[in-house]
Amino acid sequence: QVQLVESGGGSVQAGGSLRLSCAASKRYYRMAWFRQAPGKEREGVAAIVGDVYTTHTTYADSVKGRFTISQDNAKATLYLQMNSLKLEDTAMYYCAAGGLGGGYTYWGQGTQVTVSS
Repeated sequence: QVQLVESGGGSVQAGGSLRLSCAASKRYYRMAWFRQAPGKEREGVAAIVGDVYTTHTTYADSVKGRFTISQDNAKATLYLQMNSLKLEDTAMYYCAAGGLGGGYTYWGQGTQVTVSS
């Protein structure tokens, strides 16, 4: 059974940092972080795609230079280091996973990130 379990969310002041984790039942070729704020559509935040030898990362323009996606292959865990957090980063953050075929088949239940002034 596929499981993606996010953790690490919480409340932080603007300018602060948080690190999200996503524990997976196995390593996936394609993994990403998405977020959804109240009243807004879900958006992709960062993705990491590839095998254990070579990976490629992409970021939404809004988080470039502030967020870093990474993974621990041995632990099948995905991370999102979030620095210089802004009020607009407040959202529910979801971990997603997929295979070679593209897209994201599996989703976690989310972890809330709240940034306050």
